[in-house]
Amino acid sequence: MVHLPALPGSPESKYTLGEIIDYAKKEVTGFKDAGLTGAILENINDYPFYKDKIPPITVAAMAAISQEVKKIPGIEIGVNILRNGCTEALTIATLFDFSFIRCNVLSGAYVTDQGIIEGNGADLLRYKKYLNSNVKIYADVHVKHSYPLYNVPIDIAAEDLSERGGADAIIVSGSRSPVPPEVERVKAVKR
Repeated sequence: MVHLPALPGSPESKYTLGEIIDYAKKEVTGFKDAGLTGAILENINDYPFYKDKIPPITVAAMAAISQEVKKIPGIEIGVNILRNGCTEALTIATLFDFSFIRCNVLSGAYVTDQGIIEGNGADLLRYKKYLNSNVKIYADVHVKHSYPLYNVPIDIAAEDLSERGGADAIIVSGSRSPVPPEVERVKAVKR
């Protein structure tokens, strides 16, 4: 995960877009040199987050960063725009021929510090079809910093996410950043 500094337009923004691009390129190059095969660009420092309608300045900044990071060969790149900017991330990933996006709430409904976030899988998958995109959708099950309104067990939620939600891969996280998931959570989803 490339945790980007606060982007232009966000309350904690301190760096120019050029400085943020340099940071992202350095991080991705470091990951590649360490033997990692993939990385996700994420606007983690843009808090407080919009729950879904991401401002144009954030989308433009993420696109500019993506364009430059794409020039680094030999590593797969994904995009995650917080809090649930899945459509915006898919657009960027498709334009820059990235491998995947991370979608925090693809299906279901979750209470978060941004309010209630509802899954956008129906719209996102139709948009993906419209774009004729090959970008994979990696989706969180019982995403961190949230509580499901429909509290189905995590293994069943993962099945629904894959079978009915359209996720290509399932992400299991801990309860909050940077707490890792409990081993039993991961095992339950894997089963």
